[in-house]
Amino acid sequence: MSDVLSQSEIDNLLAALSSGELDAEEIKDTKEKQIKNYDFARPSKFSKEHLRTLNIIFEHYARLLSTNLPAYLRKNVQVEVINSEAVTYSEFTNALSNPVLLGIVDFTPLQGNIIIELADKLGYAIVDRMLGGEGYPLDKARDFSEIELTIIERILNICTNLLRDPWQNVIKINPRLTKIETNSQFAQIISPSEMISIVTLNIKIGNIEGMMNICLPYVTLEKVIDKLNTKYWYSTMKLNDNKSYQDVIEVAISKAQIPIRAVLGRSTISVHDFTNLQRGDIIKLNTKVDDDLQIFVGKLHKFAALPGASSGSYAVKITSIISGEE
Repeated sequence: MSDVLSQSEIDNLLAALSSGELDAEEIKDTKEKQIKNYDFARPSKFSKEHLRTLNIIFEHYARLLSTNLPAYLRKNVQVEVINSEAVTYSEFTNALSNPVLLGIVDFTPLQGNIIIELADKLGYAIVDRMLGGEGYPLDKARDFSEIELTIIERILNICTNLLRDPWQNVIKINPRLTKIETNSQFAQIISPSEMISIVTLNIKIGNIEGMMNICLPYVTLEKVIDKLNTKYWYSTMKLNDNKSYQDVIEVAISKAQIPIRAVLGRSTISVHDFTNLQRGDIIKLNTKVDDDLQIFVGKLHKFAALPGASSGSYAVKITSIISGEE
């Protein structure tokens, strides 16, 4: 009854209107509450809190993709979470076009599967990049060949394995890519009317952009749905997760390519002698035949070595490691 005005309050309000202190038009402009229709035949099983927590999980996943994929594609990769929403499975499948790349992932120990949908132009770009190209998609979409699917399967396996760490605070999972479908009709993992959550990620490989959609059925997450809230997430988060990031960084660095050069020796000659060099001329170096060669990693003098041959090619044998730059 707190919304009912007393007689004195009514008198004060009428007096304010009469004196001009209160404008009647301002009262009329008061916004009415927006009412949202609720379909009891299709109850939303994912709350805003659930979707918010999924956003946090897949933001972590996006960072892992951005760190690990460049080591395999040898190109800059940027991944960010666009949004997460709850829809029916039929709405998800009806929005798919053929050909499509659907990775069916077993989400053990949770029941059922999830789906990783990769934009077809990203698939073409990955194939082109893995085969030595610049990473450009096709001008016109076509079906993927068996060889192309095998190449894409390797990348999807990496994406699947990277799901473990982001879900660690909720449940320890052992995801496994079971198969890849290129036709949405063969990916009916649940009933069309079942509710799912879709997390959309934007992936940029070089200058090529495309979407990755993660389809998470409610029946799969039902066992841990109560843990999908920010309070539980932060309460179980490890205070020091530097070790996990350290492992990721070490893997990325270990796959990086670095230039190495062996220096036989050095010499100085005049420009006149240089311009008159002929085949068979000898240039005297500042090193002896039995001296160790200097091995540089980039610009850093890191090793000493002896010259030799291996399988018909020139080679060097490391004799010592230089502790500091010399």
